[in-house]
Amino acid sequence: MIEIIKSSERVRRDAALARIKGRSVTLNAELMTNVAAIIEDVRRRGDAALVEYSARFDGVQLAPTELRVDEQTLRTSAAHVAEDVLEALRAAIRNIRLFHEHEQRAAWQIETDNGSLVGQRFTPVERAGLYVPGGTASYPSSVVMNVVPAQVAGVERIVVTTPPRTLATTPAVAAALVELGVTEIYQVGGAQAVAALAYGTETIPRVDKITGPGNRYVAAAKRLVFGVVGIDSIAGPSEVVIAADETARADYIAADLLAQAEHGEDASAVLITTSEQLAHEVAREVARQAETLPRRAIIERSLADFGAAFVVDNLDAACALVNELAPEHLELVTQNDDEIAANVRHAGAIFFGAHTPEAVGDYFAGPNHVLPTGGAARFSSALSVQDFLRHTTLLHYTRADIERAAPQIAALARAEGLDAHAHSAMIRTERSAISFQHSAKAEDR
Repeated sequence: MIEIIKSSERVRRDAALARIKGRSVTLNAELMTNVAAIIEDVRRRGDAALVEYSARFDGVQLAPTELRVDEQTLRTSAAHVAEDVLEALRAAIRNIRLFHEHEQRAAWQIETDNGSLVGQRFTPVERAGLYVPGGTASYPSSVVMNVVPAQVAGVERIVVTTPPRTLATTPAVAAALVELGVTEIYQVGGAQAVAALAYGTETIPRVDKITGPGNRYVAAAKRLVFGVVGIDSIAGPSEVVIAADETARADYIAADLLAQAEHGEDASAVLITTSEQLAHEVAREVARQAETLPRRAIIERSLADFGAAFVVDNLDAACALVNELAPEHLELVTQNDDEIAANVRHAGAIFFGAHTPEAVGDYFAGPNHVLPTGGAARFSSALSVQDFLRHTTLLHYTRADIERAAPQIAALARAEGLDAHAHSAMIRTERSAISFQHSAKAEDR
Protein backbone atom coordinates (compact mmCIF):
# COMPACT_ATOMS: atom_id res chain seq x y z
CA MET A 1 0.00 0.00 0.00
CA ILE A 2 2.91 2.35 0.73
CA GLU A 3 5.91 2.49 -1.58
CA ILE A 4 9.37 1.98 -0.04
CA ILE A 5 12.14 3.86 -1.82
CA LYS A 6 15.83 3.41 -1.01
CA SER A 7 18.36 6.22 -1.25
CA SER A 8 20.10 4.48 -4.17
CA GLU A 9 16.90 4.46 -6.25
CA ARG A 10 17.23 8.00 -7.59
CA VAL A 11 14.77 7.69 -10.46
CA ARG A 12 11.97 6.32 -8.25
CA ARG A 13 12.83 8.85 -5.55
CA ASP A 14 12.65 11.80 -7.94
CA ALA A 15 9.39 10.56 -9.48
CA ALA A 16 7.75 10.16 -6.07
CA LEU A 17 8.91 13.58 -4.91
CA ALA A 18 7.59 15.15 -8.11
CA ARG A 19 4.15 13.61 -7.50
CA ILE A 20 4.05 14.70 -3.89
CA LYS A 21 5.24 18.24 -4.58
CA GLY A 22 2.93 18.51 -7.59
CA ARG A 23 -0.18 18.43 -5.41
CA SER A 24 -1.90 21.81 -5.37
CA VAL A 25 -5.22 23.58 -5.56
CA THR A 26 -6.02 23.48 -9.27
CA LEU A 27 -7.07 26.98 -10.27
CA ASN A 28 -7.39 26.55 -14.02
CA ALA A 29 -8.54 29.24 -16.40
CA GLU A 30 -12.06 27.84 -16.83
CA LEU A 31 -12.57 27.59 -13.06
CA MET A 32 -11.32 31.12 -12.49
CA THR A 33 -13.58 32.48 -15.25
CA ASN A 34 -16.66 30.77 -13.81
CA VAL A 35 -15.90 31.91 -10.27
CA ALA A 36 -15.20 35.46 -11.44
CA ALA A 37 -18.66 35.54 -13.03
CA ILE A 38 -20.27 34.43 -9.76
CA ILE A 39 -18.37 37.07 -7.81
CA GLU A 40 -19.38 39.84 -10.21
CA ASP A 41 -23.00 38.69 -10.13
CA VAL A 42 -23.08 38.79 -6.32
CA ARG A 43 -21.35 42.17 -6.30
CA ARG A 44 -23.96 43.51 -8.71
CA ARG A 45 -27.19 41.83 -7.55
CA GLY A 46 -26.50 41.10 -3.89
CA ASP A 47 -29.04 38.97 -2.03
CA ALA A 48 -30.95 38.08 -5.20
CA ALA A 49 -27.86 36.37 -6.59
CA LEU A 50 -27.27 34.51 -3.32
CA VAL A 51 -30.84 33.18 -3.34
CA GLU A 52 -30.48 32.06 -6.94
CA TYR A 53 -27.18 30.25 -6.34
CA SER A 54 -28.53 28.53 -3.22
CA ALA A 55 -31.33 27.08 -5.32
CA ARG A 56 -29.01 26.11 -8.18
CA PHE A 57 -26.05 24.67 -6.26
CA ASP A 58 -27.55 23.57 -2.93
CA GLY A 59 -31.10 22.73 -3.94
CA VAL A 60 -32.49 25.00 -1.23
CA GLN A 61 -35.01 27.74 -1.94
CA LEU A 62 -34.50 30.65 0.45
CA ALA A 63 -36.01 34.09 0.79
CA PRO A 64 -33.54 36.93 1.47
CA THR A 65 -34.93 37.14 5.00
CA GLU A 66 -33.92 33.50 5.55
CA LEU A 67 -30.25 33.96 4.66
CA ARG A 68 -29.33 34.70 8.27
CA VAL A 69 -29.62 31.77 10.68
CA ASP A 70 -31.66 32.76 13.71
CA GLU A 71 -30.12 32.08 17.11
CA GLN A 72 -32.81 29.64 18.15
CA THR A 73 -32.13 27.44 15.10
CA LEU A 74 -28.43 27.51 15.97
CA ARG A 75 -29.04 26.49 19.56
CA THR A 76 -31.53 23.79 18.59
CA SER A 77 -28.92 22.17 16.35
CA ALA A 78 -26.21 22.55 19.00
CA ALA A 79 -28.39 20.77 21.56
CA HIS A 80 -28.07 17.56 19.56
CA VAL A 81 -24.31 17.29 20.10
CA ALA A 82 -23.10 14.37 22.21
CA GLU A 83 -22.04 15.29 25.74
CA ASP A 84 -18.52 13.88 25.37
CA VAL A 85 -18.04 15.94 22.20
CA LEU A 86 -19.25 19.07 23.99
CA GLU A 87 -16.83 18.50 26.88
CA ALA A 88 -13.96 17.93 24.44
CA LEU A 89 -14.86 21.12 22.56
CA ARG A 90 -14.79 23.15 25.76
CA ALA A 91 -11.40 21.75 26.76
CA ALA A 92 -9.99 22.38 23.28
CA ILE A 93 -11.26 25.97 23.27
CA ARG A 94 -9.54 26.60 26.61
CA ASN A 95 -6.22 25.23 25.33
CA ILE A 96 -6.39 27.06 22.02
CA ARG A 97 -7.34 30.36 23.64
CA LEU A 98 -4.50 30.07 26.17
CA PHE A 99 -1.97 29.48 23.39
CA HIS A 100 -3.18 32.36 21.26
CA GLU A 101 -3.26 34.79 24.18
CA HIS A 102 0.53 34.48 24.23
CA GLU A 103 0.66 35.69 20.61
CA GLN A 104 -0.67 39.14 21.41
CA ARG A 105 1.50 42.10 20.47
CA ALA A 106 2.10 45.25 22.50
CA ALA A 107 2.66 48.71 21.05
CA TRP A 108 6.27 49.92 21.18
CA GLN A 109 8.18 53.14 20.69
CA ILE A 110 11.88 54.00 20.59
CA GLU A 111 13.81 57.23 20.67
CA THR A 112 16.47 57.50 17.97
CA ASP A 113 19.92 59.02 18.38
CA ASN A 114 18.50 62.28 17.06
CA GLY A 115 15.76 62.33 19.67
CA SER A 116 12.89 61.56 17.29
CA LEU A 117 10.27 58.95 18.17
CA VAL A 118 9.27 55.99 15.99
CA GLY A 119 7.20 52.93 16.80
CA GLN A 120 4.24 50.72 16.07
CA ARG A 121 0.76 50.18 17.42
CA PHE A 122 -1.51 47.20 16.77
CA THR A 123 -5.24 47.31 16.14
CA PRO A 124 -7.58 44.47 15.17
CA VAL A 125 -9.52 44.36 11.93
CA GLU A 126 -13.09 45.45 12.60
CA ARG A 127 -14.89 42.56 10.86
CA ALA A 128 -13.70 39.05 10.07
CA GLY A 129 -15.52 36.53 7.91
CA LEU A 130 -15.18 32.78 8.48
CA TYR A 131 -16.13 30.31 5.79
CA VAL A 132 -17.26 26.95 7.17
CA PRO A 133 -17.58 24.25 4.49
CA GLY A 134 -20.46 21.81 4.46
CA GLY A 135 -20.66 18.06 4.00
CA THR A 136 -17.85 15.79 5.18
CA ALA A 137 -15.44 18.76 5.32
CA SER A 138 -17.42 20.58 8.00
CA TYR A 139 -15.24 20.35 11.09
CA PRO A 140 -15.92 21.95 14.48
CA SER A 141 -12.15 22.02 15.10
CA SER A 142 -11.69 24.37 12.13
CA VAL A 143 -14.36 26.69 13.52
CA VAL A 144 -12.48 26.91 16.82
CA MET A 145 -9.09 27.41 15.14
CA ASN A 146 -10.37 30.32 13.05
CA VAL A 147 -12.58 32.06 15.60
CA VAL A 148 -10.33 31.98 18.68
CA PRO A 149 -7.37 33.97 17.27
CA ALA A 150 -9.80 36.55 15.88
CA GLN A 151 -11.43 36.92 19.29
CA VAL A 152 -8.08 37.13 21.08
CA ALA A 153 -6.98 39.82 18.60
CA GLY A 154 -10.06 41.82 19.55
CA VAL A 155 -12.11 41.57 16.35
CA GLU A 156 -15.46 43.15 17.18
CA ARG A 157 -17.62 41.39 14.61
CA ILE A 158 -17.16 37.80 13.42
CA VAL A 159 -19.40 36.74 10.54
CA VAL A 160 -19.81 33.09 9.53
CA THR A 161 -21.05 31.77 6.21
CA THR A 162 -21.76 28.09 5.62
CA PRO A 163 -23.83 26.14 3.08
CA PRO A 164 -27.50 25.47 3.90
CA ARG A 165 -28.05 22.33 6.01
CA THR A 166 -24.54 22.44 7.56
CA LEU A 167 -25.76 23.25 11.04
CA ALA A 168 -28.62 20.75 10.88
CA THR A 169 -26.38 17.90 9.72
CA THR A 170 -23.33 18.79 11.85
CA PRO A 171 -24.48 19.72 15.35
CA ALA A 172 -20.88 19.79 16.58
CA VAL A 173 -20.25 22.81 14.33
CA ALA A 174 -23.32 24.53 15.78
CA ALA A 175 -22.12 23.67 19.29
CA ALA A 176 -18.67 25.12 18.60
CA LEU A 177 -20.25 28.39 17.45
CA VAL A 178 -22.48 28.55 20.53
CA GLU A 179 -19.56 27.86 22.87
CA LEU A 180 -17.55 30.60 21.16
CA GLY A 181 -20.43 33.08 21.36
CA VAL A 182 -20.65 33.54 17.58
CA THR A 183 -24.23 34.17 16.49
CA GLU A 184 -24.00 36.06 13.17
CA ILE A 185 -24.28 33.16 10.74
CA TYR A 186 -25.52 33.08 7.15
CA GLN A 187 -26.52 29.95 5.28
CA VAL A 188 -24.64 30.69 2.07
CA GLY A 189 -21.89 28.50 0.64
CA GLY A 190 -19.39 28.35 -2.19
CA ALA A 191 -17.81 31.15 -4.18
CA GLN A 192 -20.97 33.22 -3.70
CA ALA A 193 -20.38 33.29 0.07
CA VAL A 194 -16.84 34.56 -0.41
CA ALA A 195 -18.14 37.25 -2.77
CA ALA A 196 -20.78 38.31 -0.26
CA LEU A 197 -18.19 38.63 2.50
CA ALA A 198 -15.83 40.58 0.23
CA TYR A 199 -18.32 43.06 -1.21
CA GLY A 200 -21.32 42.90 1.10
CA THR A 201 -24.98 42.48 0.16
CA GLU A 202 -28.21 43.89 1.54
CA THR A 203 -28.07 41.24 4.29
CA ILE A 204 -24.46 40.13 4.67
CA PRO A 205 -21.95 42.75 5.80
CA ARG A 206 -18.68 43.38 4.01
CA VAL A 207 -15.73 42.15 6.09
CA ASP A 208 -12.05 43.06 6.24
CA LYS A 209 -10.56 39.56 6.25
CA ILE A 210 -11.79 36.13 5.15
CA THR A 211 -10.47 32.90 6.64
CA GLY A 212 -11.49 29.27 6.61
CA PRO A 213 -11.14 26.20 4.39
CA GLY A 214 -13.22 25.29 1.36
CA ASN A 215 -13.31 23.47 -1.96
CA ARG A 216 -11.58 24.67 -5.11
CA TYR A 217 -14.40 27.13 -5.90
CA VAL A 218 -13.96 28.74 -2.49
CA ALA A 219 -10.18 28.76 -2.95
CA ALA A 220 -10.51 30.38 -6.37
CA ALA A 221 -12.92 32.99 -5.01
CA LYS A 222 -10.56 33.85 -2.15
CA ARG A 223 -7.74 34.38 -4.62
CA LEU A 224 -9.89 36.63 -6.80
CA VAL A 225 -11.14 38.85 -3.96
CA PHE A 226 -7.72 39.22 -2.33
CA GLY A 227 -6.88 42.89 -2.31
CA VAL A 228 -10.49 43.87 -1.81
CA VAL A 229 -10.25 41.98 1.48
CA GLY A 230 -7.47 40.11 3.24
CA ILE A 231 -7.43 36.31 3.20
CA ASP A 232 -5.64 33.72 5.30
CA SER A 233 -4.19 31.59 2.49
CA ILE A 234 -5.02 29.42 -0.50
CA ALA A 235 -4.88 26.09 1.30
CA GLY A 236 -4.02 22.97 -0.64
CA PRO A 237 -4.35 19.28 0.25
CA SER A 238 -3.14 18.32 3.71
CA GLU A 239 0.15 16.51 4.38
CA VAL A 240 2.40 14.95 7.01
CA VAL A 241 6.05 13.95 6.98
CA ILE A 242 7.37 11.66 9.73
CA ALA A 243 11.13 11.55 10.27
CA ALA A 244 12.08 8.48 12.29
CA ASP A 245 15.02 6.28 13.18
CA GLU A 246 15.25 2.65 14.31
CA THR A 247 13.91 3.50 17.80
CA ALA A 248 10.43 4.40 16.51
CA ARG A 249 7.40 2.12 16.90
CA ALA A 250 6.06 0.98 13.55
CA ASP A 251 2.44 0.75 14.76
CA TYR A 252 2.46 4.35 15.98
CA ILE A 253 3.90 5.65 12.73
CA ALA A 254 1.49 3.61 10.63
CA ALA A 255 -1.45 4.99 12.62
CA ASP A 256 -0.27 8.57 12.01
CA LEU A 257 0.22 8.00 8.29
CA LEU A 258 -3.28 6.55 8.05
CA ALA A 259 -4.73 9.47 10.01
CA GLN A 260 -3.30 11.84 7.42
CA ALA A 261 -4.30 9.78 4.41
CA GLU A 262 -7.96 9.63 5.44
CA HIS A 263 -8.27 13.40 4.88
CA GLY A 264 -8.73 12.79 1.16
CA GLU A 265 -7.40 11.14 -1.95
CA ASP A 266 -5.06 14.08 -2.53
CA ALA A 267 -3.62 14.03 1.01
CA SER A 268 0.04 13.06 1.40
CA ALA A 269 1.58 10.86 4.11
CA VAL A 270 5.34 10.36 3.97
CA LEU A 271 7.84 8.50 6.14
CA ILE A 272 11.54 9.42 6.03
CA THR A 273 13.68 6.96 7.95
CA THR A 274 17.25 5.78 8.38
CA SER A 275 16.01 2.22 9.00
CA GLU A 276 14.95 0.04 6.09
CA GLN A 277 13.63 -2.49 8.58
CA LEU A 278 11.35 0.13 10.11
CA ALA A 279 10.09 1.12 6.64
CA HIS A 280 9.00 -2.47 5.94
CA GLU A 281 7.42 -2.86 9.38
CA VAL A 282 5.48 0.37 8.88
CA ALA A 283 4.29 -0.75 5.44
CA ARG A 284 2.95 -3.99 6.94
CA GLU A 285 1.29 -2.10 9.80
CA VAL A 286 -0.34 0.34 7.40
CA ALA A 287 -1.90 -2.51 5.45
CA ARG A 288 -3.05 -4.27 8.64
CA GLN A 289 -4.55 -1.23 10.36
CA ALA A 290 -6.25 0.04 7.21
CA GLU A 291 -8.37 -3.10 6.89
CA THR A 292 -10.90 -1.95 9.50
CA LEU A 293 -11.01 1.78 8.74
CA PRO A 294 -14.26 3.18 7.26
CA ARG A 295 -12.35 5.44 4.84
CA ARG A 296 -10.13 2.65 3.58
CA ALA A 297 -10.76 3.35 -0.11
CA ILE A 298 -9.74 6.99 0.29
CA ILE A 299 -6.66 5.98 2.29
CA GLU A 300 -5.52 3.46 -0.31
CA ARG A 301 -5.83 6.01 -3.13
CA SER A 302 -4.00 8.67 -1.13
CA LEU A 303 -1.10 6.40 -0.19
CA ALA A 304 -0.80 4.96 -3.70
CA ASP A 305 -0.58 8.38 -5.32
CA PHE A 306 1.08 10.58 -2.69
CA GLY A 307 2.46 8.31 0.02
CA ALA A 308 6.01 6.95 0.32
CA ALA A 309 8.58 5.64 2.76
CA PHE A 310 11.98 7.10 1.88
CA VAL A 311 14.97 5.24 3.31
CA VAL A 312 17.91 7.64 3.71
CA ASP A 313 21.54 7.13 4.72
CA ASN A 314 21.52 9.35 7.81
CA LEU A 315 19.52 11.95 9.68
CA ASP A 316 21.27 14.81 7.88
CA ALA A 317 19.85 13.42 4.65
CA ALA A 318 16.46 13.14 6.35
CA CYS A 319 16.59 16.82 7.29
CA ALA A 320 17.52 17.78 3.75
CA LEU A 321 14.51 15.88 2.42
CA VAL A 322 12.22 17.46 5.02
CA ASN A 323 13.38 20.92 4.00
CA GLU A 324 12.82 20.07 0.35
CA LEU A 325 9.22 19.04 1.04
CA ALA A 326 8.56 21.89 3.54
CA PRO A 327 5.63 19.95 5.02
CA GLU A 328 2.52 21.26 6.70
CA HIS A 329 3.00 18.80 9.59
CA LEU A 330 6.32 17.26 10.64
CA GLU A 331 6.57 14.51 13.24
CA LEU A 332 10.00 13.71 14.70
CA VAL A 333 10.49 10.27 16.27
CA THR A 334 14.23 9.85 16.79
CA GLN A 335 16.75 9.53 19.60
CA ASN A 336 17.50 13.25 19.37
CA ASP A 337 14.50 15.18 18.13
CA ASP A 338 15.79 18.56 19.33
CA GLU A 339 18.94 18.26 17.24
CA ILE A 340 16.94 17.27 14.19
CA ALA A 341 14.48 20.14 14.69
CA ALA A 342 17.36 22.62 14.86
CA ASN A 343 18.25 21.68 11.28
CA VAL A 344 14.67 21.93 9.97
CA ARG A 345 14.11 25.27 8.25
CA HIS A 346 10.75 24.65 6.59
CA ALA A 347 7.76 23.14 8.41
CA GLY A 348 4.35 24.44 9.38
CA ALA A 349 4.30 22.67 12.76
CA ILE A 350 6.71 20.23 14.41
CA PHE A 351 5.48 17.40 16.66
CA PHE A 352 8.14 15.98 18.99
CA GLY A 353 8.36 12.38 20.10
CA ALA A 354 6.39 9.17 19.99
CA HIS A 355 3.57 10.54 22.10
CA THR A 356 2.79 13.68 20.09
CA PRO A 357 0.81 12.58 17.04
CA GLU A 358 -0.49 15.16 14.59
CA ALA A 359 -3.98 14.64 15.99
CA VAL A 360 -3.09 16.53 19.20
CA GLY A 361 -2.38 19.58 17.06
CA ASP A 362 -5.44 19.07 14.89
CA TYR A 363 -7.80 19.20 17.84
CA PHE A 364 -6.49 19.94 21.25
CA ALA A 365 -3.00 21.13 22.17
CA GLY A 366 -3.47 24.84 21.47
CA PRO A 367 -1.35 25.82 18.44
CA ASN A 368 -3.38 26.58 15.35
CA HIS A 369 -4.00 23.79 12.88
CA VAL A 370 -4.48 26.17 9.94
CA LEU A 371 -1.02 25.65 8.44
CA PRO A 372 0.78 26.29 5.15
CA THR A 373 0.54 23.44 2.64
CA GLY A 374 2.18 22.45 -0.63
CA GLY A 375 5.62 23.78 0.31
CA ALA A 376 4.26 27.14 1.46
CA ALA A 377 5.99 26.62 4.82
CA ARG A 378 9.04 28.06 3.03
CA PHE A 379 7.44 31.52 3.28
CA SER A 380 4.34 31.43 5.49
CA SER A 381 3.17 30.33 8.92
CA ALA A 382 0.21 29.08 10.90
CA LEU A 383 -2.89 31.21 11.30
CA SER A 384 -2.40 33.40 14.36
CA VAL A 385 -3.59 36.45 16.24
CA GLN A 386 -1.32 38.52 13.97
CA ASP A 387 -3.51 37.60 11.00
CA PHE A 388 -6.29 39.67 12.55
CA LEU A 389 -4.12 42.61 13.57
CA ARG A 390 -2.89 45.58 11.58
CA HIS A 391 0.23 47.38 12.65
CA THR A 392 0.41 51.11 12.16
CA THR A 393 3.80 52.80 12.18
CA LEU A 394 4.20 55.94 14.27
CA LEU A 395 6.66 58.78 13.56
CA HIS A 396 7.23 61.97 15.54
CA TYR A 397 9.99 64.41 14.55
CA THR A 398 10.64 67.68 16.34
CA ARG A 399 11.83 70.86 14.63
CA ALA A 400 15.40 70.07 15.67
CA ASP A 401 15.09 66.54 14.22
CA ILE A 402 13.89 67.72 10.82
CA GLU A 403 16.57 70.45 10.74
CA ARG A 404 19.24 67.75 11.10
CA ALA A 405 17.68 65.20 8.75
CA ALA A 406 16.29 67.41 5.96
CA PRO A 407 19.49 67.73 3.89
CA GLN A 408 19.92 63.94 3.78
CA ILE A 409 16.24 63.39 3.00
CA ALA A 410 16.52 65.97 0.23
CA ALA A 411 19.66 64.34 -1.19
CA LEU A 412 17.89 60.97 -1.42
CA ALA A 413 14.76 62.54 -2.91
CA ARG A 414 16.70 64.41 -5.59
CA ALA A 415 18.58 61.21 -6.43
CA GLU A 416 15.18 59.73 -7.28
CA GLY A 417 14.15 62.79 -9.28
CA LEU A 418 11.51 63.83 -6.75
CA ASP A 419 12.25 67.49 -6.16
CA ALA A 420 8.95 68.18 -4.42
CA HIS A 421 9.86 65.58 -1.80
CA ALA A 422 13.16 67.37 -1.24
CA HIS A 423 11.39 70.73 -0.98
CA SER A 424 8.87 69.25 1.49
CA ALA A 425 11.73 68.44 3.87
CA MET A 426 13.88 71.52 3.26
CA ILE A 427 11.05 74.04 3.58
CA ARG A 428 10.94 73.24 7.28
CA THR A 429 14.54 74.30 7.83
CA GLU A 430 16.02 77.74 8.50
CA ARG A 431 18.41 77.20 5.61
CA SER A 432 15.47 76.79 3.22
CA ALA A 433 13.75 79.89 4.55
CA ILE A 434 16.88 82.01 4.03
CA SER A 435 17.36 80.56 0.55
CA PHE A 436 13.74 81.33 -0.30
CA GLN A 437 14.05 84.94 0.91
CA HIS A 438 17.19 85.50 -1.20
CA SER A 439 15.45 84.04 -4.23
CA ALA A 440 12.43 86.32 -3.74
CA LYS A 441 14.62 89.44 -3.44
CA ALA A 442 16.43 88.51 -6.62
CA GLU A 443 13.13 88.22 -8.45
CA ASP A 444 12.02 91.64 -7.14
CA ARG A 445 15.09 93.22 -8.74
